[in-house]
Amino acid sequence: MSFLTFRAIFLASLIALAFSFPIARFSRRVGLVDVPGSAPHKQHPSPVPLAGGPVILITLILATLLENVLTLKPIWSILLPGLIVFLFGVIDDRRGLSAPWKLLGQLLGTGLMILLGVQIHLFDQYPWLNLAITVLWMVGITNAYNFVDSMDGLANGLACLAAAFFMLVTFDSGQGDLSVFSALLFGACVGIYYFTFPPARFFLGDSGAQMLGFLLAGLAIAYTPLGFLRTQSWYIPILLMGVPIFDTTLIVVSRLRRNKPVYRAGQDHTYHRLVKLGLDPNRAALTMQFAAGFLGCLAFITLSLPTLAANIVFFACIAGGFLGIAYLDSQRVWQD
Repeated sequence: MSFLTFRAIFLASLIALAFSFPIARFSRRVGLVDVPGSAPHKQHPSPVPLAGGPVILITLILATLLENVLTLKPIWSILLPGLIVFLFGVIDDRRGLSAPWKLLGQLLGTGLMILLGVQIHLFDQYPWLNLAITVLWMVGITNAYNFVDSMDGLANGLACLAAAFFMLVTFDSGQGDLSVFSALLFGACVGIYYFTFPPARFFLGDSGAQMLGFLLAGLAIAYTPLGFLRTQSWYIPILLMGVPIFDTTLIVVSRLRRNKPVYRAGQDHTYHRLVKLGLDPNRAALTMQFAAGFLGCLAFITLSLPTLAANIVFFACIAGGFLGIAYLDSQRVWQD
């Protein structure tokens, strides 16, 4: 299994590298580009292809076919619903969609995933509550990765880290199918990182950022820590996705305080605020990725702690997150 996992990374990386350039050219030809000045935060000097999503999808489909794992239920139960989110994302990249239409695509993908058997099982006596939390988690994380995609390579780098953690822990939990799928997702992200690193040759676009968020959220639900109940390990996915969740919470709180639309793009994300504090753009992005790696390590270290201690660590992280939001949204740091 370990050899299969490394082979999956290698294969997916090669496919992503091989298809990046031709898909970027095709995206330009069909007008799937991010136009400078089309929104206040879009300040790149020339049109940039929105090729990240198509490259990742093609990579995953080809790699799963070549590895003969596409027919495995744990994989297609997540990948097939992710295709719905990708399609809505492509339409949004090409023509623009309002927030309700984006939400519709996310709900359709989540509904299909639930029908295929992937959902949260925390409350045996309240199945409706499990469904509600599943929908909230899937929609929330999908949008979180879309929100955090505010700098070249940032969302892709965060997805790389999350996929790497899932690759390791699903292997340890005996979920070999999910480990291979995580390895393929990691390889795809590594392959396109060469092109999304600043200055980016192409962007993820809504199709790429939303699909990455959706697939990782699905992996988080499907992952079952070996020897642990959900009531003991429920906080693991939240810490793994901690940085995108932090960024989304910061944006929602900040914009609601100022009576601004939550879904309107702007330059008030965590990355922009770190730059305003004096970090250069690349170091600001690396700071967020370092924080994601730290939280990922902490998430699995806590599994070795007693349940009470582990939950204390988790809520300490939550408290630290809210203190960070209060500081970054203070008038001293962030002026309207």
